[in-house]
Amino acid sequence: MHILVVGGAGYIGSHMVKALCHKGIKVTTFDNLSSGYRDAVTGGKFVFGDLSDRATLMSLFRQENFDGVMHFASHIQVGESVTAPAKYYHNNVTCTLNLLDAMRKHQVQCFIFSSSAAIFGEPNKIPLDETHPKNPINPYGRTKWMVEQILTDYDLAYGLRSIALRYFNVAGADPLGKIGERHNPETHLVPLVLKAASGQRSNIMVFGRDYDTPDGTCIRDYIHVEDLCQAHLLALERLLDGSVSTSYNLGNGNGFSVQQVIDTASRISNRKITAIDRERRPGDPARLIADSAKATKELNWQPKYADLDSIIKHAWQWEQFCQN
Repeated sequence: MHILVVGGAGYIGSHMVKALCHKGIKVTTFDNLSSGYRDAVTGGKFVFGDLSDRATLMSLFRQENFDGVMHFASHIQVGESVTAPAKYYHNNVTCTLNLLDAMRKHQVQCFIFSSSAAIFGEPNKIPLDETHPKNPINPYGRTKWMVEQILTDYDLAYGLRSIALRYFNVAGADPLGKIGERHNPETHLVPLVLKAASGQRSNIMVFGRDYDTPDGTCIRDYIHVEDLCQAHLLALERLLDGSVSTSYNLGNGNGFSVQQVIDTASRISNRKITAIDRERRPGDPARLIADSAKATKELNWQPKYADLDSIIKHAWQWEQFCQN
């Protein structure tokens, strides 16, 4: 089996490459290194390239015989998507179309798509299952939902089957400390809190303490990156076995508050973390929690690191490694 991982030098993509290689699967990573790192790709073949370059993409598909494609090469900053929507529609939609057209031309018909809980918009029920209305409230979320709709059309017209995996809050790092989360700029809570613990930041900002939650701070569903990759492997196996196109929400089904993340990080790092209170951010719901029952039932997926301690512990190991 030979799998193409697009965006395999990024945070989730690099963990996916590692998981595929561990299973003995042949892997090629295609990445332009705009937000990824060459040293994060720990196995397989690496090809430098950009999805906007159709000629390079077609050449790669001519040279290799891929059984499936995993796509992680999206821009992901919600705030930036609001101020620079053209960047997001070009990369997340147009470039994905280039990839799908290369697959179609070369008869590669299995596609795993990195989607997002952002497609749902403001939740009208908790936890969120796959049937929840899709009403994204920012360009980032809209690009993900557009691609999901494109995938439905490509399946009906061309037989290109896909599974869209909708992540909630991905966190953690390789338990062995080999790779981890590196974003520039960093916008995710767990690494920001740990940078405050390591002294890379002077504090962490808490946006709102008056939510209808036990401690007043927002609650989010954190999923360990290793568990996420296992879900991808199971989805790939299902698709290669002939499954119809579908989608899955991926989370632990348990929520942890911002304050719980800070307290856990402080305890595990044995460092004091200074929190600065700020006003609520527009559009931040009090709770976002996934209903992953469909993935549990159909993929037989069971998160191994569902507890916050494991997620923070592995992320802290990576943060310490980066500082040494």
